[in-house]
Amino acid sequence: MKHIYTFLNNVWLDLKTENSAHFSFIPFVFLCCTIPLPLGINNVFLGLFVLSVLLKPKQFSFQVVLVLPILLFILYAASILWSIDASKSIKALPKEIGFLIVPLLFMIMKPFSKEQVHKIMKCYSYAMVFYVVFYLIKAIIRYFITGDKAVFFYHELVTEPVNAIHVSVYVAVAFFYFFNRVSKNRVEVFILFLFFCFLILLSSKNILVTFLTLVVINYLSTVKKRVSRTTEITVVALVLTIAFLFFGKIKDRFNEELQSNIFENNGSYNFDRSMQGVNIISAKEAWTNETFTPNDYFPGTAFRVLQIRFFHELIITDTFFWNGYGLNAAQKKIEEKALHYNLFLGNENETGYQTKNFHNQYIQVFAEIGFFGLLIILAMLFFNTIKTIHTKDFMQIAFAVLMISLFLTESFLSRQRGIMFFILLYCLFNAKNTNAPEIK
Repeated sequence: MKHIYTFLNNVWLDLKTENSAHFSFIPFVFLCCTIPLPLGINNVFLGLFVLSVLLKPKQFSFQVVLVLPILLFILYAASILWSIDASKSIKALPKEIGFLIVPLLFMIMKPFSKEQVHKIMKCYSYAMVFYVVFYLIKAIIRYFITGDKAVFFYHELVTEPVNAIHVSVYVAVAFFYFFNRVSKNRVEVFILFLFFCFLILLSSKNILVTFLTLVVINYLSTVKKRVSRTTEITVVALVLTIAFLFFGKIKDRFNEELQSNIFENNGSYNFDRSMQGVNIISAKEAWTNETFTPNDYFPGTAFRVLQIRFFHELIITDTFFWNGYGLNAAQKKIEEKALHYNLFLGNENETGYQTKNFHNQYIQVFAEIGFFGLLIILAMLFFNTIKTIHTKDFMQIAFAVLMISLFLTESFLSRQRGIMFFILLYCLFNAKNTNAPEIK
């Protein structure tokens, strides 16, 4: 306990020192660190960040890279005028406010220095350690109470509102802060091991594949040049962890995808017996079948293929190419498609397919605010990726690659936590700072 107290006290003293140099430093750190907490808490720190900037504003600095998310918010707000479901659009607009407020604040406040950006990410990464430990302790307690191993996996581990896929991204970015430390002590090696195990338990297939690819690239391109015995042991331990943990529910999630798409619907499945009577749909069937039944189940890939099919049919039959259906209004069209294809519509225990969004951020933006909205998102990802070439900061590289990949399988910006995570790191990494030139 004494060591923990000393560590936290040193962190607080460091935060106070930085805040004396930049009045918005502590509010922004807490804003980043409270993303996984209830939305009300994060909103309070957003308000404190706004207040800290307005109390000590600097000269306005126009930056194209920060104007893009503001334009995105303007499009979202304007879409209420032509929305096919104006009430849903109006209700959804407040959660998009981060796209307007955060970039504006970065343009009027004193810029963070490069060293301060590094310290912000350090605080964020250590905060993720506390969340991971909390979720694991909570799962252990629940396991002793219920005896159900499911509490250690996927949404059950972190709760569905917080979302396992979102938490996977938060932890994956923090992982690379510790992974790129030149000299790792035992605590940092343990944190790496803990993060890696936690990502495996969260079982997000897309994030796992992208994350492991980034680890290999990072190790071969940078870490190998200054590799230490500790690092090698860490890498070996992580690989062994994969081999050990890829069983049970995690293995089932990958088998579900592989078998449904390799064998299709020919009775060659090897799924959980609790799914008896359920017809597993392959990606090919999701694209070609003329109709389905409420007993049809769509694994992750097949479900996303089905949503792409819905979008493809809608863009052929409807005229929404330039302006979209309106913020959050495309859900009405998904509901119509679910009814048309006779999909499972839910029961007292499960939600139906008509409640699911497109699970693809590119398609989601296109369907909601049209072609120009998609262009803005692509431009933001492009600027974010280009900046990594100049900074060579692997935390930013990881953030850029994870966002590009995640947007293919998730409507990440349809949730307030996703919006706040994306816009805070986007502005932090891409805004002009006091000792680095702005990217032209």
